[in-house]
Amino acid sequence: MDYFCDQVQQKDVGRRMQVGQELLEYLSDPARSPDLEQDQQRLDKVIDELTGWVNSSNFKVALLGLDVLGAFVDRLSGRFKSYIGTVLLPLIDRMGDAKDQVREQAQNLILKLMDEAAPPMYIWERLAVGFKHKNYRSREGVCLCLIATLNIYGAQPLILSKLVPHLCAVFGDSNSQVRDAAILAIVEIYRHVGEKVRIDLTKRGIPPGR
Repeated sequence: MDYFCDQVQQKDVGRRMQVGQELLEYLSDPARSPDLEQDQQRLDKVIDELTGWVNSSNFKVALLGLDVLGAFVDRLSGRFKSYIGTVLLPLIDRMGDAKDQVREQAQNLILKLMDEAAPPMYIWERLAVGFKHKNYRSREGVCLCLIATLNIYGAQPLILSKLVPHLCAVFGDSNSQVRDAAILAIVEIYRHVGEKVRIDLTKRGIPPGR
């Protein structure tokens, strides 16, 4: 881990690609990585640096950063919970990436966090800021991520009354893709909870025709 703590700070793309692959191999074999959690500060530093990779303008580095963070989630499971605040904002940014592959992988990592690191609503309480993101693709991505969450977990683990107001706000978004994604998300909620959501929307001043 001392080696990786030093190497993940490299800015050279070629070096990052090499170190990322080495890290994936290291994390995939518990027998090779018994010192993973020996030094908490060192682990914090590695995950902080990898979060920087996710923010990289080089999409290959960003994808590798997402892969390696996913491998850390697999290894640490619930112990990764303390890093959720650190990694979620870059993931929301990446859901707005120009490349489909990056957007998809960012969403997959968010869903993995719900599966392995923390309950879905814990994640959504921190993810909801994405509905106001400056990048329209990120706003759209958060709506699509909500649909994916409902498809996997149903409505039970979510407090939908906390999320519906955010969707109502993006009904009036300046971008048509975001508006469409918000409507799809409401349709998905309706599929799970029925008339309750229609009543809720009426109370929030959404016109009955809409």
